[in-house]
Amino acid sequence: MVSQVGLPQSIWETYSAFANTNGGVILLGVGENEDRTLKVFGLANPEKLTLDFWNAINNQQKVNINLLNERKVNIVEIEGKSIITIEAPRAERTDKPVFVGENPLKGTYRRNTEGDYHCTEEEINVMYRDKSIKTQDMLVLETMDKSVFSLDTIRSYRNMMKLTRPEHIWHQLEDEDFLYRLGAMACGENKKLHPTSAGLLMFGYEYEIIKEFPYYFLDYQEQSDVAARWDDRFVSSSSEWSGNIYDFYRKAYNKLSQSIKDPFKVIDGLRIEDTPVHKVIREALANCLINADYYGRQGIVVKYSPYEISFENPGRFRIYIAIEGTVTDPRNTLLMKFFNLIDIGERSGRGVYEIFRVWEAINRSTPIVKELMDNDRTILLLQIKATIKSDDKKATINKREDTEKTSKQKELILSSMKQSKSTTTSSISEILQVGATRSKELLRQLVDSGQITALGDNKNRSYILCDSLEGYVSNLVNDIPRE
Repeated sequence: MVSQVGLPQSIWETYSAFANTNGGVILLGVGENEDRTLKVFGLANPEKLTLDFWNAINNQQKVNINLLNERKVNIVEIEGKSIITIEAPRAERTDKPVFVGENPLKGTYRRNTEGDYHCTEEEINVMYRDKSIKTQDMLVLETMDKSVFSLDTIRSYRNMMKLTRPEHIWHQLEDEDFLYRLGAMACGENKKLHPTSAGLLMFGYEYEIIKEFPYYFLDYQEQSDVAARWDDRFVSSSSEWSGNIYDFYRKAYNKLSQSIKDPFKVIDGLRIEDTPVHKVIREALANCLINADYYGRQGIVVKYSPYEISFENPGRFRIYIAIEGTVTDPRNTLLMKFFNLIDIGERSGRGVYEIFRVWEAINRSTPIVKELMDNDRTILLLQIKATIKSDDKKATINKREDTEKTSKQKELILSSMKQSKSTTTSSISEILQVGATRSKELLRQLVDSGQITALGDNKNRSYILCDSLEGYVSNLVNDIPRE
């Protein structure tokens, strides 16, 4: 942003957008040349601008919350020219939405590969739902009673709990008392027991569930060939089964465990079917169901093919995902409890880390996590390296050649950027010998994964390597064209 005499008005929209997305760094006193490379203009009075910034950001008529401390705002000297760097963090869910002015419907922004954009009312409502200390599945549904539950599902769950926790004291309880202790039912204002949202989702019938969650939909698809649409599929709305989360988990996991060609283990002469791969699949499937926003549009989709398994759910992560250091913050804490009691899901918060660790060790491919901003959706992709027979010999191959090609193209982009520090779509097209559409898609994926940052508007966009504030400053110092 270039403004040598005052704060640019767009700074607050960008601050809101960074805070509501994944954070970022705002540079004051830096612009772009016609060839999209960065250029330092410098600031005439950076000390006054810094003071003006602090006065404004602490004014709730300007923005509703200040997420910064003194370490996040710095004056940097580059060959005698001063710029200001402002490191805006990703806001905690309890602080969102971060908005400009006093009306969140008018002043809430997010950021995508095209730049800052104004959030829809639906996106803002998602932030407010996640803001609550009580998770959405704790709601007591006082218009419903225990007739919404599938007795077959409850019986199946209780049998599983007896296998995993044979000494548990709840086994002697009647169903209603069991559901109350579990949290699937709770007392309403009329002092009577009613289903909770979690209980309805876990044990209810689909036609009852959609009364509270109108967009609720569960979809499992199995594809054995790229040319086929699907070979096997079941959905929650078919009326052929209960349509609830627990039964979907059982059906989907059974399908996946039969499809995965992971070799069994033999310990003391006994065949052990439960391998690390199966544990990863259980963790990924449970994560998908536990962290879904069931009020959000679109449903949960699980897809299997010989090349990859994908888990898609409405709702983005409520916390920033730093794989090894991630702590748990589930969107539905009661659902997590239900799964934990039958030994499914990691309550310690290491579930995502274990998925990455085990899958990388076994499949030699890194799981891919995508957060889609436009429709608040999370996708986890597990790529499969399959074992096949060829001339009576087994050879392990990666069936997704285009995935390998994409990875190599991304590596080339990152490698070239380590040399040049910044790049453009046209430069990448020339390096890779691909069209502009392909270059934009690769750059978008790198932006979404947090490996590069987009600067400038759509017509004058450049991309820069930056994992931190120091990365921005280093890039500026080393590679900005001087006048």
